[in-house]
Amino acid sequence: MPAIYNKDEVIKNSSRLLTASSELSVPLIVTEQYPKGIGSTLPELKNLIPEGTSIIDKTEFSCCDASGFGDAFLNLSFTSGTKDTAILFGVETHICVLATAIDILEKYNLNVVIAADSCGSRTEENHKLALEALRSMGCLVVPAETVIYHMLGRAGTPEFKKLLPLFK
Repeated sequence: MPAIYNKDEVIKNSSRLLTASSELSVPLIVTEQYPKGIGSTLPELKNLIPEGTSIIDKTEFSCCDASGFGDAFLNLSFTSGTKDTAILFGVETHICVLATAIDILEKYNLNVVIAADSCGSRTEENHKLALEALRSMGCLVVPAETVIYHMLGRAGTPEFKKLLPLFK
């Protein structure tokens, strides 16, 4: 993470997404790219991952190619809503996020939403180029705040009131 352009924003917005996912019971799969060499998920993010979440070590660039990902993906438990959309965020945008989006579109035929400000690359240019490519493939590329408000659906709920401080 130290090499990622705009890393503080990526961490802040990833924290927001993990907090909202937990509060709204949105199922997650977490992958870690070669944790022995690169390192594990940052502690400040790992502490926000709900218990029971699949955490998969991988060396593949696409999460879809990682051992155990397919089973974990197909066995996600949904308490409400639909199972037609995958929300992606992480690093690096132009490598793992892009490769995973391509595979989710092709293998699972799902809508793919990219939380753009929760993704990062070592250079701003690589990040921007990847976001352009993701848009051109039909992914919805939006900020984490948009993703969270869409998951909430409306104001005035207990969940909305609990998550509102994330954006103040």
